[in-house]
Amino acid sequence: MALEQCLADTPHEVRSVGSGAEAMDALERELFDVAFFDLRLPGASGIDLIPEAMERAPWIKIILMTAHASIESAVEAVRAGAVDFLQKPFRPAEVRVLVEKLLAIRRRERKVASLHEDAKRASGPSVLTSDDPAMRKVLELARRTASSTANIMLLGESGTGKGVLARAIHGWSHRADGPFSVVSCPSLSEDLLRSELFGHERGAFTGAVKAHRGRIETTRGGTLFLDEIGDMPLSIQPKLLRFIQDRTYERVGSTETRNSDVRIMTATNKDLRAAVREGHFREDLFYRLNVIEIRIPPLRERPSDILPLAEMFLHRFGAENNRSVEGFNPDAERVLLGYEWPGNVRELQNAVERAVILCGGRQVGPALLPRLVSAAGLGEEANGDGRLLALDEMEKVHIRRVLQTTNSVQEAALVLGISTTTLWRRRKKYEL
Repeated sequence: MALEQCLADTPHEVRSVGSGAEAMDALERELFDVAFFDLRLPGASGIDLIPEAMERAPWIKIILMTAHASIESAVEAVRAGAVDFLQKPFRPAEVRVLVEKLLAIRRRERKVASLHEDAKRASGPSVLTSDDPAMRKVLELARRTASSTANIMLLGESGTGKGVLARAIHGWSHRADGPFSVVSCPSLSEDLLRSELFGHERGAFTGAVKAHRGRIETTRGGTLFLDEIGDMPLSIQPKLLRFIQDRTYERVGSTETRNSDVRIMTATNKDLRAAVREGHFREDLFYRLNVIEIRIPPLRERPSDILPLAEMFLHRFGAENNRSVEGFNPDAERVLLGYEWPGNVRELQNAVERAVILCGGRQVGPALLPRLVSAAGLGEEANGDGRLLALDEMEKVHIRRVLQTTNSVQEAALVLGISTTTLWRRRKKYEL
């Protein structure tokens, strides 16, 4: 076809079809950024196909071609969803310029989508700055390996920021302009996970009313992050291994072999070597995925990061919630440093967000931190002489702290999680 000849010397993949039905079938099966529709097709109008095409691929840029140009048909095409109008006969240079312009728009759209996703994740734990030597080595290794093609496995407890680091590695890599896609292996059933990764054909199973592109297909040119890979069912592991080895796969319900250029990154909080020994994880897949291993230390192993991270979260949530909170008072800092943070950076983030929302003054005190966190700090201070305290005495100390930190009885009751009547009774009991 003429369009193929116009784009023959470009690096773009071009696919030609002869009818509207073939075009819709191609959109179900493959990923396209730009499409040219002729106004007059066998048994159909190009304008009539535009809404159906956009339903299958909402991002696609459609140009309507016709030898019978008119203002009416141009307006109708744009209303239907076309982005431009090309009148026959056209010059090859005209087609190439138009394609490059639309592909540049698609690249910007993907970049904006990526930035939007980053903004949505901005409340997630940040692991990209650190005062801890071990964590600095982690970040240095991540930056150094980002530009490689090697598969990376991130190890660490829940809440240490494996997902944030994975996204950062993608941003530092040569694939930064490509998509970054996340699949949480434990959150999907075996069948849904298989379909989410590899896609499925229409009718492949009950409820498959139309074909579905898997993440391996839609993330072409980018990075696919498989979170908690240790929970991937054994039945899916051989298919993933095959894709990693030769970049080929089939959709569920199809015998057609496809290929895709995707970098795989994984994360787990499990001991995968133990899982291999116990037969729960394939050894060959483990070594394919674990080309570069990066372990993120838990927050309790890098206490120098606790206060800087807490301050960062405090200013972020203060801005988001329109609160003029300046920082933590010394008692609150002592509590933050004295707690073990089993939930790691994610738990710290949640604790600070709660404190900022409840804070009525300029500084966050220990009483505004979650009860479990503040109790650990208060218990450490009360036990400075080595004496164990009764529960009543601990409660008295805690209520006094809350009353001293908050601006009203109502706010104190909210922080304590009790009614104002119950708080009144406690104050009477402890003579506060």
